[in-house]
Amino acid sequence: MIINVPAAPFPYAFDPEHSALVVIDMQRDFVECGGFGEALGNDVTRLQAIVPTVAALIALFRAKGLPILHTRESHLPDLSDCPPAKRNRGVANLRIGDTGAMGRLLVRGEPGNSIIAECAPMPGEMVIDKPGKGMFYATESDSMLRSRGISQLIFAGVTTEVCVQTSMREANDRGYECLLITDATESYFEQFKAAAIDMITAQSGIVGWATPFRELEASVT
Repeated sequence: MIINVPAAPFPYAFDPEHSALVVIDMQRDFVECGGFGEALGNDVTRLQAIVPTVAALIALFRAKGLPILHTRESHLPDLSDCPPAKRNRGVANLRIGDTGAMGRLLVRGEPGNSIIAECAPMPGEMVIDKPGKGMFYATESDSMLRSRGISQLIFAGVTTEVCVQTSMREANDRGYECLLITDATESYFEQFKAAAIDMITAQSGIVGWATPFRELEASVT
C-alpha cells in the first residue's frame, strides 16, 4: 500500500514493503565529547539534540517490522583504507587513527567508533562499515538492499551536508527514492544543514524529499 507522506517539494509516495531506514554514522566519535567531531573543533551538542528523534524513528521502523541499515564511518587498524588526502585534512589536534579519549579515532573496534547506545543496532539489523563519506563506496550496501527488494530509503543521521547528503546522492544515482527526516539529521553548522536540505529538494527533488518526523509518523500510524 502506497502512503503519501507530506514532504518538500511534494508528497513522498512511501511504499513500506520496499522501504528501509538508513541511519548514518550515529557514532560516539561524532556525537560525544572526546571524539573525532570535537577534535575538529566542533560543538557536538548540536548533534546530541537529535538523538531522541533518531531513536523514535528507529523505534517506529522496528514496530512496523521494516528493515533498518546502520552505517559507521570507520577504517582498518592499519589505515590501509584511509588515503592521506582524507587523513591530513583540517587542523585537528587529533587525526584519524590517533588515540583520543575513546580510543583511536574512526578505527574499527575502538570504543568511539561504536554507535551510541540510544541508536544501537539490534540483532538482525544491517550494519555497514564504510571507509568513505558515502554509504555505497567500497561497501556491500547496494547488494544488501537490493537482495531485500528495497527501492526506497528513509534517511537520518549525521552530518547532514557530508555523510548524509553524500549517501543520498549516491543512492539517487543508483535509482533509490530518498526521503530525509529533517529533525533526525544535524550538522555542526546550522547554515550547512539548511543549505544541504535546500540542495536535496531543489528542482522538484533532484536528489530527494525532506519532511519532519511527525509527518512520517502520522502517515504510517
